[in-house]
Amino acid sequence: MSDSSTAKSNEGGSKTRQLLGMKGATSGETSLWKLRLQLMKPITWIPLIWGVVCGAASSGGYTWTVENVLKIAACMLLSGPLMAGYTQTLNDFYDREIDAINEPYRPIPSGAISIPQVVTQILVLLGAGLALGYGLDVWAGHEFPMMFSLTLGGAFIAYIYSAPPLKLKQNGWLGNYALGSSYIALPWWAGHALFGQLNWTIVILTLFYSLAGLGIAVVNDFKSVEGDRQLGLKSLPVMFGIDTAAWICVIMIDVFQAGIAGYLIYVNQNLYAAILLLLVIPQITFQDMYFLRDPLKNDVKYQASAQPFLVLGMLVAGLALGNAGV
Repeated sequence: MSDSSTAKSNEGGSKTRQLLGMKGATSGETSLWKLRLQLMKPITWIPLIWGVVCGAASSGGYTWTVENVLKIAACMLLSGPLMAGYTQTLNDFYDREIDAINEPYRPIPSGAISIPQVVTQILVLLGAGLALGYGLDVWAGHEFPMMFSLTLGGAFIAYIYSAPPLKLKQNGWLGNYALGSSYIALPWWAGHALFGQLNWTIVILTLFYSLAGLGIAVVNDFKSVEGDRQLGLKSLPVMFGIDTAAWICVIMIDVFQAGIAGYLIYVNQNLYAAILLLLVIPQITFQDMYFLRDPLKNDVKYQASAQPFLVLGMLVAGLALGNAGV
């Protein structure tokens, strides 16, 4: 491949990463809609959309009808583009100082989009999310507005995670658990409530599962460790050091998935439990191959390799719970 072809390929890859909101982008984008999409970080929508699927599976009430397909698609739109987009835009708004250190190519620190335009985007996404949540309650015939309440609760968690005075992300444990539960428990509850009756067993199990999500959230802290140190943010890599934080991360990811498998055995879902445990094995392999050897260099490679097995395990757990009638 010629140098010019390589350069074009690298430029195209950088622009794709930029549009998806990934690490390793470049500045210079001028299209407003692309900048708005970059703020919403589409790459982060996937686990929330998947969480809705897992919740629908655990409800035991999802059937393949046209109406149910439209309902779950609307719930995916709520959890992914609208509420994850709101959360990511809000986070970028309050993180503009630290992004100027860690990711200066981001739309706000680079000056590519104005603060009033960002605030408008936050309000529009929040308003659309709340409206859709209420609409789903009406569609599902809920006596209590569960979908609206979950949307409002998720919006509140996103706010206190990013905004002062609480700014939960300043605390490595609280912030990462808030993030993990928002990516696993909240969309799971939404999918379950849309097609079944949300109960305390599902709530507690998914909050337990979210402790594995805490480990995944910690992986994202390694890319910003230098800026976190400068601004006094107590992420786990800052508090414990790179190597210790990496071990905390992988232990939480593995142990709490195994704990869910243990519960599946308890409710006589042995086959599903065995599949879930088998899906943990490649995650451990990639942790050893990539993440534990160099978490600063290999964080993205590890996530791309290992997370498909984690999210597939979530669906296995959801199907098991639905099958058990939990």
